[in-house]
Amino acid sequence: MDNMEQNEVELHGDEEIIEVIDLNEAEPGPDDLADELEDVEFEDPGNPDDEGWETEDEMEADQDDSELTFSKHTGSVFCVSLDPATNSLAVTGGEDDKAYVWRVSDGEVLFECTGHKDSVTCAVFSHDSSLVASGDMSGMIKVWKVETKEEIWSFEVVDLEWLEWHPCAPVLLAGTDDGNVWMWKVPAGDCKTFQSPACQATSGKVLPDGKRAVVGYEDGTVRVWDLKQGNVIHVIKGQDGHQGALTCLTCNKDGSLVLTGSVDGCAKLINTTTGKVVGVFSVGGGKAKGSKDEEDSNSVESVGFCNILPLIAVAYLDGTLAIYDLSTQALRHRCQHEAGIVHLQWEESSSVVSTCSLDGALRLWDARSGNMVSEYRGHTAEILDFTINREATLAITASGDNQAKVFCLQRPDR
Repeated sequence: MDNMEQNEVELHGDEEIIEVIDLNEAEPGPDDLADELEDVEFEDPGNPDDEGWETEDEMEADQDDSELTFSKHTGSVFCVSLDPATNSLAVTGGEDDKAYVWRVSDGEVLFECTGHKDSVTCAVFSHDSSLVASGDMSGMIKVWKVETKEEIWSFEVVDLEWLEWHPCAPVLLAGTDDGNVWMWKVPAGDCKTFQSPACQATSGKVLPDGKRAVVGYEDGTVRVWDLKQGNVIHVIKGQDGHQGALTCLTCNKDGSLVLTGSVDGCAKLINTTTGKVVGVFSVGGGKAKGSKDEEDSNSVESVGFCNILPLIAVAYLDGTLAIYDLSTQALRHRCQHEAGIVHLQWEESSSVVSTCSLDGALRLWDARSGNMVSEYRGHTAEILDFTINREATLAITASGDNQAKVFCLQRPDR
């Protein structure tokens, strides 16, 4: 890996992102890759399938509020992603060692991602929706071309923790149980590894500039990596770092800030330029350095930035959704759930944040007021993952009841 950067391709102007992904200069030339990068900004064509969908106004506990149920999986459904280009295709991965790519409008399967040896816990579309990557717990990673429905690349690592595509190039990153982070150019397969601190790389995110990635580890450290040089730019550890394993991380829209969550009950705000912790959020006050019991009972499970207001959301295993003011770091609202929260997601252009929890319900919360806007039920087991389309008209959920569901999100203010 150390020698891989020595022969750089001469680049000009705004193409410096190419340097990151040009892992082997003999592979497709800069022009080919530049073409890939021209479509970073996507116009939203809208999803015609959204039109005319209706849902019952009255919701009862035993009622199914979903528009569509995807029932092909024969085990728990662990993950779901939407294709970013059109938001019309979903990919789900499950305990049955399979991922399915299917149409959100009618549930029709485009193709199966087969050949996995263990539960598929990661399944995600590339930035332009042309490729799908599926990864299982044992470390088998496969990439499929959506157009031809064929597998075009595969690689095996040790136990897989997370998988993520580069935001503007056919480059895939993965974090593993031994702490290594891998980066491949697909389908050429040129590879770089970012060396382990000898503990799990539990979560990772490529920053919007495409040149850096932020990775959280089991020992509570956070590292900012330079993807081109392969070196660490910042390490956040010790007093500044978390006191327990990282569970989640995300960045704001321009990548200037990263929000991390841990089993220590804290969320931390990190400036990616300086590597400094600029905010610490904890609903329990002194729980941050508390006992093991407190760590276990109030782990941070999911974090997110609001795009239109200076607000962040932090979801805890004890069922608390906390809305904090980013500038004052004050707790604005505490939205209580009866069961632990698994995941949260802000709508693209509103102050509504959605949560899924272990009680099988999807809930929408208005972060301005702290009030619940709506609740959707239909699963008979916990929701393990969900995603919302750009227009915030649809949510797709993945559950332990072996099903994925499509919910039509109708709100009085629309």
